[in-house]
Amino acid sequence: MKIVQAYLHKNNWNYSIEKKEINNPLVLVFGERKTLQDQKVIDAINDEFPYKNIIFGSTAGEILGARVLENSVTVTALEFQKSDYLIKTANILDFNKDSKTLGENLIKQLPAKNLKHIFIISEGSYVNGSALIEGIEKHNSKLVKISGGLCGDNERFDKTLVSFQENPKEGEAVIIGLYGEELEITCASSGGWIPFGPERIITKSEGNILYEIDGVPALDIYKKYLGDKALDLPHSALLFPLNVKAKGKSYPVVRTILNINEEDKSMIFAGDVPVQSQVQLMMASIDAIVEGAGTAAKKALEDRKKAPEVALLISCIGRKLVMDQQTEEEIEEVLTTIGNQTPCTGFYSYGEIAPHLNEENCELHNQTMTLTLISE
Repeated sequence: MKIVQAYLHKNNWNYSIEKKEINNPLVLVFGERKTLQDQKVIDAINDEFPYKNIIFGSTAGEILGARVLENSVTVTALEFQKSDYLIKTANILDFNKDSKTLGENLIKQLPAKNLKHIFIISEGSYVNGSALIEGIEKHNSKLVKISGGLCGDNERFDKTLVSFQENPKEGEAVIIGLYGEELEITCASSGGWIPFGPERIITKSEGNILYEIDGVPALDIYKKYLGDKALDLPHSALLFPLNVKAKGKSYPVVRTILNINEEDKSMIFAGDVPVQSQVQLMMASIDAIVEGAGTAAKKALEDRKKAPEVALLISCIGRKLVMDQQTEEEIEEVLTTIGNQTPCTGFYSYGEIAPHLNEENCELHNQTMTLTLISE
């Protein structure tokens, strides 16, 4: 595999992996949303990387190597020498904002023969990540592993942008099928957040919209716990995600708040919050978040025969808010585990996609570090 990596700063390109001749690369461009709306920036990317298969995604922070950047644009170009890939897209605005149907449409566009792994880069404003995965899994007959994430918009929660072979736009989701016998791809996800307070029951919800917990409006419960921080909703709720254990599930998942509705006192989450689920608020320390990143890295390395040639890292905006100036510590923990020379790219997200830590099936996660390790 040949890799080129660079980031754009003050109209200048800075290469972290030297520029070289590459053929038909998969090009991943991650950047701040407003920056990706600047046509001059898009033109600069296309001029510097004149390749066909360019994917754009907006972020809540960009990961390149051991660094976490903000308000930047990062580019990683991957030339697969023994394998192949196929990229398809669909837009949730064409499906009446039905995330499950979106997922079904995406997976149906990928030939199943020799499919080794599925990587998703989806917009994060309209998409219910749980329903998106449900739609993909419905037609994922060979149970191919899935990883990826929902794009971000820093702390604004205004709009997110994704595209393939065109300018970044709203509503888009990109599915990448990776093919080839020589490919070795592993992925894992872990958090580090700790539940606190009483266990409660979701008594009214619809999809990813939470209306009531124990018969009380969900927003009222959050405001009670947040105190003065309630004035900063929905931003402040990122520091207190919800631990959700659905009825019949053997393990919980973490759900992050994307927005609130003051009129009906509901809260919109990145994934499903089913009725009758047991829930608790959660909090985290910097040490616990770093340890969670290390756990994910160790899990992703299990049973690998080859060292990873590239690592795709997707971490949650909530982790970044807690860690603040120490955010790079979780990236350093990952690199210490997988190898400090491993090229890394990725972004801070509104939701992460990967199998649960000890399970085979794919889930939408929040507040996790998710790794996808690739080698040929």
